[in-house]
Amino acid sequence: MAGLLAGTPVVAGAAPAPAASEQASLEEQVAALEAQVKAAEEQLQRMTIEAEAAADAALVARAQLAQGQAEAERTAAELAAAQADVAGAEEDIAQLGREAYMGAEERYGDLELILDAQSPTELLQQAATMEQLGDHRADRLQEFLTVQARVEEADRAARAAVAQLGELARKADEAERAANEHLARAQADYDARAAEKARLDEELRLAGERLLAAQGAADAAAAWSARQAQQQQTLASASGTSGMPTAGRVTSCYGPRWGTMHQGVDIAAPIGTPIYVPEDGVVLQAGAASGFGQAVYVQHGDGQITLYGHVNQFYVGAGQVVQAGDHIADVGNKGQSTGPHLHFEVHQGGLYASRVNPMPWLQSHGIALGGAC
Repeated sequence: MAGLLAGTPVVAGAAPAPAASEQASLEEQVAALEAQVKAAEEQLQRMTIEAEAAADAALVARAQLAQGQAEAERTAAELAAAQADVAGAEEDIAQLGREAYMGAEERYGDLELILDAQSPTELLQQAATMEQLGDHRADRLQEFLTVQARVEEADRAARAAVAQLGELARKADEAERAANEHLARAQADYDARAAEKARLDEELRLAGERLLAAQGAADAAAAWSARQAQQQQTLASASGTSGMPTAGRVTSCYGPRWGTMHQGVDIAAPIGTPIYVPEDGVVLQAGAASGFGQAVYVQHGDGQITLYGHVNQFYVGAGQVVQAGDHIADVGNKGQSTGPHLHFEVHQGGLYASRVNPMPWLQSHGIALGGAC
């Protein structure tokens, strides 16, 4: 603290400096308040990470539900196709019976035995035993049995897919409900802690101004403001972004934090700060997103997907082609968020298939986050 305050302008003829013990006491007070402010900031960051982790389970569950819906649609289509094939095969069997009847004449007794068969399987067995059918007829019967087996298998798969879909929907609803409950609890706590931090900030300002005045600053308030601005500039140079995907300060990196896995990078910025897409791509989704409130998902030429969460507004739509540097959204505080920021992720192998550290992808596109991660 003493180093930061050194060099503060002192005006000749200013009031005499108080006793060294009083200055030391003020310095201790400022240092203690700074430590409390830092602890409050870290607690707010932790709450943001925990809220995102709670929302993450809901997002993954929704993605799995979407996959389940696609699987249910696929199995239903297979069942419909198999049923259509059975209808055609049944017509072949009917034609086979007509052919046998037309050629019966002197073999009526054998034909009667065949026509009395109770199932296609029994028919095939009797036909083979009596050698009344040619090879081509046996082949047609076998095709029917094969198609029928397809229907049975497709029906089982469709039923299983529907059952799984119901379970996935239940899990998705539970995960989203848990996330919303977590946010409801966390938001009140966050607001209280944010208010406490604001109080500490004010106490720190007053203590800092008193110390600067004690050291002979002509305008303690202006000197304190200049000091704070210098601190922010130093912090920005260490953890600030280059403006891509947004201009702000990195508050959380990818990786385990506070007992949970943070799947992306958080960049704190005021609501309304522009968000830019770093690379050409196609918008997969844009709009409401469980957990994020609103989000934009862009797939790029290398197959990877970038996610922009908690956005306040978005300016693109699904299927839209975007180019590097396009303004796609604004920073917001939507969804499971406890402070305005951009949550940025990189997905490989499909949406929520595998989420990886965004830093290598950003670096490969010439984007630096100020060495914060």
